Amino acid sequence: MWYVSTRGMAPRIDFEEALFSGYAPDGGLYMPEELPQLGRETLHEWSTLSYPSLVKELCSLFIGPELIPRDDLNGTSGDTGSAAIESVQGAKNVDIIVLLPKGHCTKIQELQMTTVLRENVHVFGVEGNSDELDEPIKTVFADMAFVKKHNLMSLNSINWSRVLVQIAHHFFAYFRCAPSLDMHPLPPVEVVVPTGAAGNLAAGCIAQKMGLPIHLVVAVNSNDIIHRTVQWGDFSLSKAVKPTLASAMDIQVPYNMERIFWLLSSSDSQVIRALMEQFERTKSVSLPKELHSKLLEAVTSQSVSDEAITQTMGRCWQENQYLLCPHSAVAVSCHYQQVDRQQPSPPRCCLAPASAAKFPEAVRAARLTVDTPAEILALEHKEARCTPMRKGDDWTRMLRDTIEDLSQQWQRRFLNLPA
Repeated sequence: MWYVSTRGMAPRIDFEEALFSGYAPDGGLYMPEELPQLGRETLHEWSTLSYPSLVKELCSLFIGPELIPRDDLNGTSGDTGSAAIESVQGAKNVDIIVLLPKGHCTKIQELQMTTVLRENVHVFGVEGNSDELDEPIKTVFADMAFVKKHNLMSLNSINWSRVLVQIAHHFFAYFRCAPSLDMHPLPPVEVVVPTGAAGNLAAGCIAQKMGLPIHLVVAVNSNDIIHRTVQWGDFSLSKAVKPTLASAMDIQVPYNMERIFWLLSSSDSQVIRALMEQFERTKSVSLPKELHSKLLEAVTSQSVSDEAITQTMGRCWQENQYLLCPHSAVAVSCHYQQVDRQQPSPPRCCLAPASAAKFPEAVRAARLTVDTPAEILALEHKEARCTPMRKGDDWTRMLRDTIEDLSQQWQRRFLNLPA
């Protein structure tokens, strides 16, 4: 399996190189050169698997066994920053750098990252939103000599491996919701995807292309660039990011839409390069008519207000005694809209990305209460460590200097040199 850039100007690479990378040198994102096509027999076999076993089978189609043995594949879930820290804290051969948008995630989410004081964990609090902090990361990864010199990789959905594992969400959802796999043709299932950067939406579009009969509904908060793109082909920034209760989705630059555009344009990297370079210059693009038509065939969309989020959290608790996080409520709000219209639909699954315990402000806004786990309550009493990245600082330079310094420490450790 080879991987190519969506913009077509970078050499193709194997999975190991895609794993240890971020953006491609030409500014694009890596995608498989070809997608495996799955038949009814394979879907039948996979339908009986546990989730970990399903992930292994799926990944084996994209990862050579000589690179990552299938029996040693593990995964994690949760918010990207804290989950990534949890997976590598204390490791002897990995340093992790996390950029968190100060004031744009909850206090609990911040503390989950800033209270990990291990030597190999380095957290920066950025005076900016998620889109703004992505800029220095993109600049650093564009310097391929620097990336290779320091063995850098990205752990968010810039990295293909993150999207790869998310593909399994859609297969697992389908197998749990489809009434029968003995029907001809296979019955459709609707999957509602709450998203900001569109990584899980890209995963769903890939699953569709592989032969999974799912209908995708993308659900966003008031930061609605994806909704406007689906409805009207209007891929353009609003004046500013709007703070919402679903704060992890407060994103204006959903970079994984580039993967979706590439997929739906039959891998036409020339079209995608022109489209994305125009977007980077002008912050506004109208999709070509043919591409927009294909997007409408693949995806429908909804934008959900904070008021609808809290109403949905309250309704779900009243009807099911289940406490939704605000991001999950964005998806379930779409479900309730369809239920209330009494419109016929296929079986529906709403993806739920997080625990409500991390979002006490949203829970209070919905006039509900949450039993906060003891380990989360304990975070308030722990020492925190976070390096500020202030407005006016050169964030790219700070990031590069930190990486250079860590590399020098590694060299001194490896060679047993004095500090």
